[in-house]
Amino acid sequence: MSDRQRRISVNLHRLSRAAAVLAVALSAACSAPRVREPRIDPDVARAEIVKRIPAATRNREGWAIDIFAAFEALSIRPTPENICAVLAVTEQESTYQVNPPVAGLSTIARREIDARAKRYKIPQLMVNAALGVQSPNGKTYRERLEQVKTEQELNDLFADFIGMVPLGERLFGSFNPVRTGGPMQVSIAYAEEHVRNKRYPYPMPGSVREEVFTRRGGMYFGIAHLLDYPADYSDMLFRFADFNAGHYASRNAAFQSAVAKLSKTKLALDGDLLIHGSDQPSKTELAVRSLSAELGLNDREIRRDLSLGREESFGESKLFERVFALADKRLKSTTPRAVVPTIRLESPKITRKLTTAWFATRVDQRYERCLTRPKK
Repeated sequence: MSDRQRRISVNLHRLSRAAAVLAVALSAACSAPRVREPRIDPDVARAEIVKRIPAATRNREGWAIDIFAAFEALSIRPTPENICAVLAVTEQESTYQVNPPVAGLSTIARREIDARAKRYKIPQLMVNAALGVQSPNGKTYRERLEQVKTEQELNDLFADFIGMVPLGERLFGSFNPVRTGGPMQVSIAYAEEHVRNKRYPYPMPGSVREEVFTRRGGMYFGIAHLLDYPADYSDMLFRFADFNAGHYASRNAAFQSAVAKLSKTKLALDGDLLIHGSDQPSKTELAVRSLSAELGLNDREIRRDLSLGREESFGESKLFERVFALADKRLKSTTPRAVVPTIRLESPKITRKLTTAWFATRVDQRYERCLTRPKK
């Protein structure tokens, strides 16, 4: 055998041994059992939830059953942090009442009716006559309106008014002005969207709107809105802010803050990156465009990435990564990736000057108390 042939033989032997070693390694990796999270004992989990609910709450066991069922249906682990996050929002929004009373709700509802009547140029005389019609429960709509205490009662009143009174259809069409409900005050529009994308785990004899006003439905949709989306936040505070302002609002507000500093432009840190439903560029988009040369992105690419603002994928977009890389470099520090949005809360139910920051901070305080609450 020549030297050349001998060298080829040796190299082939080495390659054969290397291939064998690689095959063994791959086989071992494929056959190794995956690390599994510990099995959840339903009784232990429900007991943990009960212990973290304030002792004065009525029917703590019932609340725990519905909360754990929602965790299971949504594949969310009942960790102390997740449990306390849910309980903190529930306590803030309703103090563990399935349908919490709303102060001055009758006045608020009448104001809504009068405002829509004015918009559609309907004489007040006609509105008063319509409210004087007897409703299905035997009372006039005016009597029911004067006695309404909860959003569920108001929701039922409007449903009857729209379906039974001709003027109700003209005033509201299919639009029911009650937009939130249940013990976590979750958005009914969010609940309706959620069931289009994920199977609802309970039999639903009525509508999604009606389910929101039940304890099981209100907790299920509220927990989904709070926890059933991926967000790489360092603090639960930002999920509380998102619960109030919309998914990824805290991440987007941090992006706006970074853009504002880089472009030296004053921007509202509200988490809204585009003017939705319009082709007109928002102030945020215009500010980003002013950085296009440094970011290496054109207007079309900027608009494309900004349109992902309500999705997880925006955090992995070229625009997001390059803005923060530039901010970290220019500001010589790690720029925050989450900021509580600065939003003034607007609702007929709100009579004080409240903000998303106020809401998130209040819930976060309850969350911290829950984590340290003595277990009884």
